[in-house]
Amino acid sequence: MSSYSFTAEVWEWKSRTSWFFVSLPEEDADDIEERFGSAAGGFGSVRVEVTIGTSTWRTSLFPSTEEKTYVLPLKKPVRVAEGLEPGSTPTVELDVITE
Repeated sequence: MSSYSFTAEVWEWKSRTSWFFVSLPEEDADDIEERFGSAAGGFGSVRVEVTIGTSTWRTSLFPSTEEKTYVLPLKKPVRVAEGLEPGSTPTVELDVITE
């Protein structure tokens, strides 16, 4: 696995329901795209394992043309467990899953 660590601000995308994300730093996103983009799944997704605080889970990164980077969705149980709200800036530990 390839590992990345960064701090990013939680932001909310509103549609019919609210979704919460952090955007990856450009340098990390560029490295992930270069190394793993050719093996991306549906919608250009890249499978990852993520740790924020004491919460660890598996999900996917998604390329965002609006944000011009990959975005990481934050599911509600993680946001609640870690006290994350829009504007929070958690440290994210991320491993790309290549298997």
